[in-house]
Amino acid sequence: MDTNNGSSTTDFILLGFSDRPQLEPIISGVVFIFYIVTLVGNTTIILVSYLDTQLHTPMYFFLSNLSFLDLCYATSIVPQMLVNLWGPTKSITYGGCVLQFFFALDLGATECLLLAVMAYDRYAAVCQPLHYTVIMHPQLCQKMVLTAWLGGLGSALILCSLTLKLPRCGHQVVDNFFCEMPALIKMACVRSKVMEIIVFALGVIFLLVPLSLILISYAVITQAVVRIKSAARWSKVLNTCGSHLTVVTLFYGTLIYMYMKPQNSTSQDEGKFLTLFYTIITPTLNPLIYTLRNKDVKSAVKRILSVEKWSAKS
Repeated sequence: MDTNNGSSTTDFILLGFSDRPQLEPIISGVVFIFYIVTLVGNTTIILVSYLDTQLHTPMYFFLSNLSFLDLCYATSIVPQMLVNLWGPTKSITYGGCVLQFFFALDLGATECLLLAVMAYDRYAAVCQPLHYTVIMHPQLCQKMVLTAWLGGLGSALILCSLTLKLPRCGHQVVDNFFCEMPALIKMACVRSKVMEIIVFALGVIFLLVPLSLILISYAVITQAVVRIKSAARWSKVLNTCGSHLTVVTLFYGTLIYMYMKPQNSTSQDEGKFLTLFYTIITPTLNPLIYTLRNKDVKSAVKRILSVEKWSAKS
């Protein structure tokens, strides 16, 4: 397949999985299905959390923001990926590449911080149940979410501007299926030590520090759970905390492996499939993980559907 067909001199070429053409139809089908599930699952969580007053709690406020993040994250990548997989060309405009790169950085960093905020919420709910509503009041929740969004925006502006200033010496081929930072850095014809230091420093701030706070929160939660004598409350705590820990493991595990190790130590194929995991699969799994064992969400869906049926009959 001619990847340069119809692309201008300012376009980038997204190689994607063109070196394995036999896999492209399978990958495109899987990605399309996962994207539909992502749209349906995350939209459902947002709507149910908004429509059902019993879910107007800090936990579901944060979960709605996480679902919105996942929707935006997947939408910034998947449509262009499917166009390139299904179409005759694999090009993306320079402006499209910059936007894709910026939003991926922004939303990814925001999710790192938001997952840490959600861990603190679980700590307050389990370890300070009598003071939970006082500690996690709406104003604090809004400020915490706003801080996560602004933190992600700041890191994206820094990394995006520095990466795009690197000289490419005419290189236009991005060896990935979307404009991601490691792939764009590999396009540069010079090695920037300053860039490596800044990437590592921001990686510590947005990956290792939030993950450390999450682990500390769950260490304290574990101690509190051991003292719980009520089997019903123990089960509920383990369900909600277990869901969050699963999401944290999937998201942080792949990101730390990708961003906190030397860029030249990851093979191209390994990097692509890891990127495919945390950009496509994780946003799909998040709503499933949070809802499959969540009785509150299931009950809320039933209440909303029963109200709609009653309204339709009347």
